[in-house]
Amino acid sequence: MTGLLPQLDRQVAIPGILGGLGPMAHVQFEQRLIQRNVDRGARGDRDHPVWVLINCTTIPDRTQSLQGTGPDCTPELVRYAQMLERAGASFLVVTCNTAHGVYDQVQAQIGIPWIHLMACTSGYIRQAYPTVQRTGVLATDGTLQCGLYSRSLSQVGLTPMGFELYSPWQEQVMDAIYHPDWGIKTTGTQVSTKALTVLEQATGWLKTQGAEVVIAGCTELSVAFAQMPALPLPWVDPLEVVADITLDLAWGHRSLPLWQAA
Repeated sequence: MTGLLPQLDRQVAIPGILGGLGPMAHVQFEQRLIQRNVDRGARGDRDHPVWVLINCTTIPDRTQSLQGTGPDCTPELVRYAQMLERAGASFLVVTCNTAHGVYDQVQAQIGIPWIHLMACTSGYIRQAYPTVQRTGVLATDGTLQCGLYSRSLSQVGLTPMGFELYSPWQEQVMDAIYHPDWGIKTTGTQVSTKALTVLEQATGWLKTQGAEVVIAGCTELSVAFAQMPALPLPWVDPLEVVADITLDLAWGHRSLPLWQAA
């Protein structure tokens, strides 16, 4: 497929989006790309960049993979990333936080840079919230187990705050994401009231512990938080952070490398 994409005069890099993790993640990311580009002045079809997307629903569950309770997700992530590379993508965006637990293994097997969601988000918070110190994180067990956000936040001088693995609060967050009846992965384009309530309460608890902002550290949480009229804390959406970076790279306003690795 290399060479088949249109050459737009103003575009200097083509994003490759690895989506389907879960069903609404890349949809939300594309919506943010479009809206952020409209905010920058786009007014028609040809004002938006070309990007390449694969809806990679066959990739094994990332949390189960990292915990050793399910198949290894790495080979499938590599396979799809290589497809995007062959299709002409200049860099990779993976719309799944937990997948970054195998970032190094995948990056070593592809020829384009994978933009690191945690590193970008932590760098953004450090710049956008210069007085903030204590940063709450809501995320999957896999993301917490790998220390993805805690490591990136600490590297820029921020104090990460989150729930202990298998604690009652963390079990509720996992239910909000995975529950077979009302979890965000289950309910399609709608988010259940029960999931929203759990996330509001979890964010409120982090606030009582001193958190000043909260990161939606799972793309399902980005979907849910966007539907909530208010939260107890200001929230940071990694999908929106990386949408801005993606546009900057596509239009040549930034160049690689940038916050690529934790």
